[in-house]
Amino acid sequence: MVATGMETRQTAERQVRLADYTTLRVGGPAGRFVVADSESDLVGVVRAADEAREPVLVLGGGSNLLVGDEGFDGTVVVVATRGRTVDVSDCSGATVTLAAGEPWDDFVAFAVAQGWRGVEALSGIPGLVGASPIQNVGAYGSEVSHTIASVRTLDRRTGQIATLAAADCRFSYRSSRFKEEPDRFVVLQVTFQLPLGDLSAPIRYPELARALDVAVGDRVPATAVREAVLALRRAKGMVLDDADRDTWSAGSFFTNPVLDEARAELLPAAAPRFPQPDGSVKTSAAWLIEQAGFAKGYGSGQARLSTKHTLALTNRGEATAAELLALAAEIRAGVQDRFGIRLVPEPQLVGCRL
Repeated sequence: MVATGMETRQTAERQVRLADYTTLRVGGPAGRFVVADSESDLVGVVRAADEAREPVLVLGGGSNLLVGDEGFDGTVVVVATRGRTVDVSDCSGATVTLAAGEPWDDFVAFAVAQGWRGVEALSGIPGLVGASPIQNVGAYGSEVSHTIASVRTLDRRTGQIATLAAADCRFSYRSSRFKEEPDRFVVLQVTFQLPLGDLSAPIRYPELARALDVAVGDRVPATAVREAVLALRRAKGMVLDDADRDTWSAGSFFTNPVLDEARAELLPAAAPRFPQPDGSVKTSAAWLIEQAGFAKGYGSGQARLSTKHTLALTNRGEATAAELLALAAEIRAGVQDRFGIRLVPEPQLVGCRL
């Protein structure tokens, strides 16, 4: 077993500009801004704010967040905790417990380098480990719920620490119990169970299979999957780069619609269809957006669709939250008018509504 420790520090400021802490680079000030780099600090700040009936925003990497121009009139606590424990067994594989503040892609790179499989297709996703179960982060046919064993949380309803097994997290497409009950749980640690082996999990996504020149269902070295996924994400502006304004985004702004069978039959013949285990059909939000007349780079001023990928709304420099929301509303209305499908935003909206 290997363990790394976590320091204890807490700093507090007022009127910190939240645009500096989100990948969209928009958002007004925080009423109170706290950095917590130990679990005890994180728990203490949230408990104290709850006891004072003060609004709380728990902020990780800010990669799945759109904060309104008026900011957040409450306590914003930045999760800066660090720590990792590892237990490897030939029978059960690698059991890895990570503090919520650990960078997600650092964990993926570490797992691949160690010869542990299951998260390689999630390479290049920005943000922190603690956010991954909330959104049930996924890409290229993989989701974190495939490897999560348990999630340690602060239950704000009871004020107690509670560990939820994966079966109790109610994971579904881009959702979880934590997302369904947004003001209840603060993620403190996540434990993953990863099989041992240099070969990847079966390739589930056709685009990734084509990039690897293999068939769907094949397995290849996990290192090759990571390299291919990073290349695909960079081509779409989905790997953070300060110099590339296409990456000044919250990633995919809308989730892919999941339709019942009858509704899916009404889609045009060319529409992508991904059958789901429950009989529903997932289609591509990016395809719907493009077919509704919104091309790459669409928009005006500083709020535009990415020039690389129509599912990302980007800040070209000095966009406001209001401008990004207006663009999102225009795109959603266009898709609904054309296809009768109402797109659902993927990022958390704070102090603003779509």
